[in-house]
Amino acid sequence: MSKHVDGRLGTVAALVRSTFLVNAVYADSAREYGLTQQQGQLLCVLMAQPYGMSELGAVLGLAKSSLSGLVDRSERNGLVQRRPDPQDHRAVRVALTRQGAKLADEFYTETCRRIEELTSGFAPAERDTLAALLGRVVTDNKAPAVFMEPDLTR
Repeated sequence: MSKHVDGRLGTVAALVRSTFLVNAVYADSAREYGLTQQQGQLLCVLMAQPYGMSELGAVLGLAKSSLSGLVDRSERNGLVQRRPDPQDHRAVRVALTRQGAKLADEFYTETCRRIEELTSGFAPAERDTLAALLGRVVTDNKAPAVFMEPDLTR
């Protein structure tokens, strides 16, 4: 591992520590909306479209039993619903309810605002550079699309 003499972080430490920082912001935001971190992730993923259970498990990186429990709890809370899959009558698709869509939108908007604040001291060009470099890391490693690009014009 590389260690910078001038006190700057190396790539590994910077990526790992930024992950912890973003996760802490995400967890705090979820807690304030009465959600677990995983429920927040579920709602954000479902904002784009309904998913089948196996697709959802792959996107969220959850085992079948963990995903079933997460969907069950979210369904009991009125946030998601299971619908028959029009392509496969044996399968279901998970979709946001009206209440879930409203909460997802509020949670997503606030979480984006908080994460955006992490770079509030950056010049626009620095933000663009950071986004381009992190975007490459995400794309090159085929990271799942668990969070959409925020519409900052809202």
